[in-house]
Order: sequence, then C-alpha cells, then structure tokens
Amino acid sequence: MAPRSRGVLLLVLPLALGAAPVQAASHTLPAGTVLPVTFETTVSSATSRAEEKVLARLREPVHVGAATLPEGSELRGHVISVHRSGKVKGRASLTLAFTQITANGKTYTLPARRISLLAPETHGKDAKIIGGSAGAGAVVGAVVDGKSGAAKGALVGGGAGTGVVLATRGKEVSIPAGSRWRVRLAGPLVVD
Repeated sequence: MAPRSRGVLLLVLPLALGAAPVQAASHTLPAGTVLPVTFETTVSSATSRAEEKVLARLREPVHVGAATLPEGSELRGHVISVHRSGKVKGRASLTLAFTQITANGKTYTLPARRISLLAPETHGKDAKIIGGSAGAGAVVGAVVDGKSGAAKGALVGGGAGTGVVLATRGKEVSIPAGSRWRVRLAGPLVVD
C-alpha cells in the first residue's frame, strides 16, 4: 500500500469509530432502596375508588452510588383495591402502588412495592359498648323497679348497645395529603 493510502485509511478509521452514537451513562438504584415521599393526594378507604390516581413527591434527594433522584421528583400511581369498613364485620383496607417516577425531566417505570393498609379489629370496642349499655340499663332498672327491673334494664340496655354497634361502621384507613411515607423499590431502577 502506498504511503498516501495509509494516511487516508488512518483518517477514515477514527471517523468511522466516532460516528457511533454517544449514550448517556445509566445508574442503578438497587431493589430495597427507600424513597422518602410526601403524599400530594389523600387516599382513604371511605372515599377512594380503585384506579384513582395517587401522587407523591420525594421529600429529599436519594443517592445510591452515582445514581441520584432529586428532591421533588414526582411519583405517580393508583389505588389497586379499596374496601370500606362493615357495620357488623369486615375491616377497612386499602392497597395502592406507585408505577412511575419523573426525575430530571425523564419518566421511568417504577418497580415499587405496594402499600397496603388494614383497619384494626373493633370487637373489644363493640363489646364495651354493648356491656356499658347493659350496665347502664341495669342501674336504671334497679332504681325504678328493684332486682327484676335491673334484669329487664340490662336486657333493654344491652339491646340498645347492640343497635349502636350494628348501626356504626368500624374504623376506616387513610393516608392524608401531606403524610410522610417510605416507598421501597421491589426491583432495580435504572436512571440516566
């Protein structure tokens, strides 16, 4: 090969290699990474519906190695399931999931764990209402009609307490807007 053609080859080779597109470096936040968020919307077993949108924002930046999600990054998700508390049985529950995060002007699929809430049992409270009403009825019955009045009063009072329990729903669950929460990654999140 002549010396002139070697020079042309040496110039063409770097141009061909330099023509490859330059890709931005990506960084990974591993599964288990905690995202501290503040809810922008309120979700409640009393008012929310399945598929209702839920928004939250990072309340502080998240740094893992070279990967960073800045404060204020927006998390978007939805309510998956919701059940109101029953009047006699059935505890309130609410499940939601965040599925996207927007950080530095880019939106990524968010592999986050679901958030599930379950209302506490109210059997002890219900028994106290019924028992308290029965006791109050017994006292009133005893004052009015002695021993037999106490027994009748207890039955009437217990019946009234049972009526209150049957007409009253149990506790609901909610996450009000402004609440601080921790969302945990279920899988790795790759960001640019």
